Amino acid sequence: MSLRNFVILLLLSLIWGASFLFIKVAVATIPPFSVAFGRTALAAVLLYLVLRSRGLKMPAWGPVWGTFLLMGLFNGAVPYTLITWAEIHIDSGLAAILNALMPLYTVLLAHLFTGDERLNWMKVVGIFLGFLGVVALIGPAALKGLGRHVLAQLAVMAAALCYAIAIIFGRRLREITPLVSATGQLFCAAFLTLPMILLFDAPWTLSPSLISLGALSCLSLLGTALAYLLYYYLLRRIGSTNLSLVTYLLPITGVFWGALLLGERLHWSAFLALGLILAGIAGVNNRLPKFSLAKKITVETAAK
Repeated sequence: MSLRNFVILLLLSLIWGASFLFIKVAVATIPPFSVAFGRTALAAVLLYLVLRSRGLKMPAWGPVWGTFLLMGLFNGAVPYTLITWAEIHIDSGLAAILNALMPLYTVLLAHLFTGDERLNWMKVVGIFLGFLGVVALIGPAALKGLGRHVLAQLAVMAAALCYAIAIIFGRRLREITPLVSATGQLFCAAFLTLPMILLFDAPWTLSPSLISLGALSCLSLLGTALAYLLYYYLLRRIGSTNLSLVTYLLPITGVFWGALLLGERLHWSAFLALGLILAGIAGVNNRLPKFSLAKKITVETAAK
């Protein structure tokens, strides 16, 4: 991964890390399904206006819209719903750890269904180090809740699997400009979540506060529209396995925003976690130090 792409990956993690703050404020007066619909619908309309202003058009109706629909399902509607429901029953720390299974799912799916992202021992070590980093940051105590509320835990794990499937499936859109891909996916995600708000939220009865509406607007503009432009940009350039590592960076950026905006103190575990996560990213990129017995013997022979 080049430095440019790593910086963009870090920017994506900062945006999605801040999104948790926007969600927390938005759901104070807006139900979860309405938040999911609002963020995707507003982002889709915004990106469509940008797309048209640049003289671009959405593809004609055809197979590509089937891909957009599946991306909207697996990268939006289903995981948003599962995680929202699950966090009613389990701690956010445990949810973050279970969601960090996503890179593991991704590297396994990429090995099975792609020809250019094969599994090797460095990737396995990298995924393991990154997962340890998440556990170190949140704290092993979060794992004590493992075993209670099993359905909620399975829901988060299923959401992580959905994100992994979306990353692998999204490779089909690599030949399409990120602006078009993001717009198509978000329109489909909004379409899929619309029935949920009509059935469960009765939006015509809601009275959201201005603060919640402002948070929803920021969530839509930054955490959805801009974030998915970066998502599809990176998917074309660094592949699904590398892109999945953004999940490991989210807890770190969440801690960063908490320290910056809420005055929270950084614990030593945050720096340990950051080191493990960066080592994990290096491993997935085959950048860990390599120790070869054959190379050692060659060096010693040359020295003699």
